[in-house]
Amino acid sequence: MAKWEKMNKTKAILLHLQQYGYITSWEAIKEYGATRLSAIIYNLRNKYNLNIITEDVDFTDRYGNKASYGKYILVKDDEKWKKLILKK
Repeated sequence: MAKWEKMNKTKAILLHLQQYGYITSWEAIKEYGATRLSAIIYNLRNKYNLNIITEDVDFTDRYGNKASYGKYILVKDDEKWKKLILKK
């Protein structure tokens, strides 16, 4: 991405996935102010045809209840990624 281009939440999430390989809702909120991560992931999957899988992570909340959250993992296809980055 050229440095003069304006960053938006979708681009930020896309770059995060490329750099770290995964993202959670909490990371998206904390780092990028993105409160609708599932919508961004939906668009990345459908508009850009990226292979992003969802892994359920189980945990126990502060009240002792079992719960889970989604961890979105980018399955990298280097050729597709290069084309997407060069297009931006």
